Amino acid sequence: MSTASRTSCRFTALISLVFFICASLPAALAVPTTTPALAPTAEQAKTTKEIIRKLTYMHYAGKPVDDAISSQFFDNYLNRLDGAKTFFLASDIAEFEPKRLLLDDELKRGDLSTGYAIYNRYQQRVLARISAIQEQLPTLIDSLDLNRKESLLLDRSEQPWPQDAAAADDLWRKLLKSRIVSLQLAGKSDPEIVKLLSKRYQNQFNRVQQSNAEDAFQAYINSLTELYDPHTNYLSPRSSENFNINMRLSLQGIGAVLQQEDEYTKVVRLVPAGPAFKQGELQPSDRIVGVAQGDEELVDVIGMRLDEVVDLIRGPKDSIVHLEVIPVTAKTDDERKLIKIRRDTVKLEEQSAQRKMLNIMHQGNMHKLGVIDLPTFYRNFAVRDINHPDFRSTSYDVMKHVTALQAEGAEGIIIDLRDNGGGSLDEANALTSLFIEAGATVQIRHSNGKVDRAGKNYRSNYFDMPVVVLINRLSASASEIFAGAMQDYKRALIIGSPSFGKGTVQSINDLTQGQLKITESKFYRVSGESTQHRGVVPDILFPSLYDSEKVGESSLEHALPWDTIAAMNLRKYYNLEQAIPTLAQQHQQRVAHDPDFIFMKDRHELADQAKKITHIPLNIADRKALDEEEKNKLLAIENKRRKAKGLSLITDLDELKEEDSKEQAEKTAANEPSNAIDENDPLLNEAGQILLDAMPYYQPQQVAKRPAYAPSM
Repeated sequence: MSTASRTSCRFTALISLVFFICASLPAALAVPTTTPALAPTAEQAKTTKEIIRKLTYMHYAGKPVDDAISSQFFDNYLNRLDGAKTFFLASDIAEFEPKRLLLDDELKRGDLSTGYAIYNRYQQRVLARISAIQEQLPTLIDSLDLNRKESLLLDRSEQPWPQDAAAADDLWRKLLKSRIVSLQLAGKSDPEIVKLLSKRYQNQFNRVQQSNAEDAFQAYINSLTELYDPHTNYLSPRSSENFNINMRLSLQGIGAVLQQEDEYTKVVRLVPAGPAFKQGELQPSDRIVGVAQGDEELVDVIGMRLDEVVDLIRGPKDSIVHLEVIPVTAKTDDERKLIKIRRDTVKLEEQSAQRKMLNIMHQGNMHKLGVIDLPTFYRNFAVRDINHPDFRSTSYDVMKHVTALQAEGAEGIIIDLRDNGGGSLDEANALTSLFIEAGATVQIRHSNGKVDRAGKNYRSNYFDMPVVVLINRLSASASEIFAGAMQDYKRALIIGSPSFGKGTVQSINDLTQGQLKITESKFYRVSGESTQHRGVVPDILFPSLYDSEKVGESSLEHALPWDTIAAMNLRKYYNLEQAIPTLAQQHQQRVAHDPDFIFMKDRHELADQAKKITHIPLNIADRKALDEEEKNKLLAIENKRRKAKGLSLITDLDELKEEDSKEQAEKTAANEPSNAIDENDPLLNEAGQILLDAMPYYQPQQVAKRPAYAPSM
């Protein structure tokens, strides 16, 4: 099982299923008779056969729907429903096992009976368990011995399903105990705990009871489609609407794209210059577990439908929303963080390219470097005329910025693509065209093997000044195409951490019922290397702020692999390959004593230590000691950084939030643009140092046939 799958199961074990925990429930769980069994429809049968045909003949991977897929499908469906193995019993799995190699044949006939039988059994188990817990919750909490020495296994992905109800009861007792310990350490009283958990149980109970045939069909079919790759999905009519809600949400509300993952609402990405992005605390892969309007009480949203959570998060401009999240950095699902965000709209000018001159001291001399921050690849398609006052595009704005920076005496340019999730492919091509004389930017290989190429087909003027491109784990799609092309042409040094690694192209296909989003093509660089899975690997590596096991294409189950096709003949502009070992050595010598880089290294080491934790204590004193130990470690490395920089030390991590709030207030009072480039950014400044180190290597191997770009303004 992959790391992503193990991580997903670990999370599910701690939170998603902790709602249904009990200390000592009856061995025989009665099945509620008020919830009728779900059954497939004729439209779903027809849709299934359409999906099977499209997967077989249209998907890039070209995998047949056969016995091998059927076996994987069987396991994946059970994992989707009960990944932590706490609802189903071993007897349930044994009953369904004979169907393992028959599911492919059933699907080709449009037969969904096995999928619905498994789904109905799952619903029955969940409803029975929740009903029992709701009746006994106060008694169960009173009966727990929080001083007993025992622990809870975090990752149950490799564990068997419970042999019987008694074995499941003991597991759930531990899960409930873990939740109670966390809530007590958070200062909750027993009555408050009962109230909170009762709400969660009721949310889950309502969600299960409201499930319909379309929910069952979507869960079943997507357990198949995601075996082809994680971006191939069946979208039910309601899911298609949710997909559109997500896209609209990215431009209003808090500026975050969300998706459903198990019982959680997960942050997929933040919109550059959006409210959440500017606030700075919410991160991709954080999971939202509570939402509050202004000063109102938090509404627990675990188990809620995505559209219901979206409705809670959205709201009028300038209103306040509080989000309770499980941070992506959390060791366990017990950890919580409260984030306050002021709702707003995202203005086009705040997503556009920004420039700044960076004055930087290097080897005793002051130098001027231009910085262009590029949050996204955009183009105003409503205005085609480049001379129109409302015309905006990435390449056009960057052209103006570079021209201006040249006029101000910039010796080189840093193009900052950190957190740039992509956008217009045409603009990625156009941006590359500003820095090369001619040539392709990207190759696109389709499922039929045909390869198309896009880029600059004619020779023309271009900017010839030294360039470095700064990327990170959230640089994706169009960002990877641009960075990859600049690296392959040896036109720029790429600096930072490996990019996201999404190198696939999807299309939306209408079905009898709903739509199928299917991967049909794959991006390749001019070198022939794919951007898929591996991403763009920088020439000079910086510490990553994101865990690659939780963020990025490689963290996704069944992601298509990295591979290569034929390389193109291309011009190499500078002999940068020769420079890299020397530049890397100079970089390491410089940052070895840099407080900010040391701090980032220390944080990584703490995160690696946390990954090694396999059990958490259920004794309240031991859990408190574990939490305090983690906080003390974080406080120590923060004060280590502050001492090295001559800053005042802090006694509590909450003081950092106060400092951030004060700094944000000062920026607002000074009317500083929300997307202003931070001159004190240690990664940006080190990128500048590397660019200056590399200046002697930016000597062309061949003379350009045309002069540098000199556009008219």
